[in-house]
Amino acid sequence: MGTASIGGYAKAVEAARSDPAKFWGEIAEGIDWIKRWDTVIDDTRKPFYRWFVGGVLNTCYNCVDRHVVNGRGDQLALIYDSPLAGQQRKLTYRQLQHEVAQCAGALRAMGVDKGDRVVIYMPMVAEAVIAMLACARIGAVHSVVFGGFAAPELAKRIVDAKPKVMMSASCGLLPGKAVPYKPLLDEALEIAGVPQTPCLVLQRRELRCDMVAGRDVDWSDAVARVQPADCVPLAATDPLYVIYTSGTTGKPKGVVRDNGGHAVALRWSMEAVYGVQPGDVYWAGSDVGWVVGHSYIVYGPLLQGCTTIVYEGKPVGTPDAGAFWRVCAEHGVNAFFTAPTAFRAIKKEDPEGTLVKKYDLSKFRTLFLAGERGDPDTIEWAERILGVPVIDNWWQTELGWPAISNCMGLEHLPVHPGSPTKPVPGFDIRILDEDGNEKAAGDIGSLVIKLPMPPGTLYTLWNNEKGYEETYLSRYPGYYLSGDAGYIDAEGYGWVMSRIDDIINVAGHRLSTGQMEEVLASHPDVAEAAVVGVADVLKGQVPLGLVVLKSGVKHTDEEICKDLVARVRAQIGAVADFKSVRVVARLPKTRSGKVLRVTVRTMADGGEVKVPATIEDDTVLPEIKAALAALGYPRAG
Repeated sequence: MGTASIGGYAKAVEAARSDPAKFWGEIAEGIDWIKRWDTVIDDTRKPFYRWFVGGVLNTCYNCVDRHVVNGRGDQLALIYDSPLAGQQRKLTYRQLQHEVAQCAGALRAMGVDKGDRVVIYMPMVAEAVIAMLACARIGAVHSVVFGGFAAPELAKRIVDAKPKVMMSASCGLLPGKAVPYKPLLDEALEIAGVPQTPCLVLQRRELRCDMVAGRDVDWSDAVARVQPADCVPLAATDPLYVIYTSGTTGKPKGVVRDNGGHAVALRWSMEAVYGVQPGDVYWAGSDVGWVVGHSYIVYGPLLQGCTTIVYEGKPVGTPDAGAFWRVCAEHGVNAFFTAPTAFRAIKKEDPEGTLVKKYDLSKFRTLFLAGERGDPDTIEWAERILGVPVIDNWWQTELGWPAISNCMGLEHLPVHPGSPTKPVPGFDIRILDEDGNEKAAGDIGSLVIKLPMPPGTLYTLWNNEKGYEETYLSRYPGYYLSGDAGYIDAEGYGWVMSRIDDIINVAGHRLSTGQMEEVLASHPDVAEAAVVGVADVLKGQVPLGLVVLKSGVKHTDEEICKDLVARVRAQIGAVADFKSVRVVARLPKTRSGKVLRVTVRTMADGGEVKVPATIEDDTVLPEIKAALAALGYPRAG
């Protein structure tokens, strides 16, 4: 179902709302099926809905093989561009088909079968994409873990997913240095209690690693000596992948994506939301470890027959703030998707956008921003220096694709900077108060999505259906709880303001402050801790910690704070960007003992503090204000 047959935005919204089975059934014709579905949407187990029940397909076939069959074999499928490694590599769809089939054969030789899990812990190299597609080819369920996570975080995911095989690399790269991955992998397997798990390891020239005899398999050797594996038929409702998202504490939240609904939604989103067609060059400047990487480096562009780019570099410093424009010009990028954080970094280094003028961006049509709130200043600056539409969109790991966006393939609506525009057809978004009543236009409340959600969204948590229901479906029966607060204005534009829980967004990475508090509280000298996300001009949000010490500690405050920063880095990873922590005599609390985190955050952000009526002792607030001032908060501008 092409955009032409849908009509404009309003028609698509109405079609999706009035007859979702017909709407999505027609869109599903854009995917190759081994067997057509019996039911477009199965609602026999409300609130658990399933899409395209009875359908059989293979996601890897739809991403790779069918384009070869349909005459696109010589088109570029994947461009690997690494200023850090000083390398580029280009694969046509035919070459990608060969590489994926060989990698799938190597997994088969290691005993991986349909339904087995494979944890992928890799840097941004072409092989990371090949690994994901190889799993999809043979029906293995992949779980990609961002390479910036430390061993304890990787271990949690290993424990939950119980992988048959690990796929990794000897190192990742940062400007000027190689980061060893193998010691982290080995440590994570030890922590998880499964040190003998077989590992398929890509040896990189920048830093080779030691291999464990009898356990580790060299990637290059393995793919060279096996028979290629064919695509296996999979039910539309079979899991394609698990991706772990930040929870508060306890059991990891493994979001499960299916094969059928995911393929249908992702392909259509490329056309309807991003306005790209087969043969276009699409670049998502993210990492395969995040949902953006899953959806828009790997699956979305390849399902649509686009050329996708895997970029191993930074927005600035590799070599300068013109890095993105070099990639766009060199590879003829038509549409580019990245986080506002990247543009804030570029803006800081090149405020006048002079580096843009060095490059031919005549093929560049649209910039898309997501991953955190797109602030009006950044959007307007990007529009000014690029001279193309800058489109914000809002979604989550759980949703898998945009829920609020300006749908460029349907109709380019007027941009209201600060708003990601309107709900995408298929997403029925409401704003509710504490009692479940709809809020009036312009009033902030809890952002929810009326069930059933469209295909491509999560349908459960890995081995935790009860947790899925409790986390997302029980607060407002009949609705999915996004965890975000926002409002819909009188024109129907959505505005997403903040989290209603403890998840913060650090440079597009969703991280749990509760998890950081656990690390701080585990320090032998710390009695209690609070972490809040405070506004940061570059990264959107950064964590700030306050700790109360036990009596009689022998170390200085400075020593303890230095140790706390190191502990968060070791336990969660550098991605948390945890640098600001201060010792205080006490934390502000309610009479029932709850820490007033919102009050702390408001003070740090320089907002007007309304002293809560429930506060235990308001004399603590000047102490907190002084502690924040010592850390440099609130910051000017």
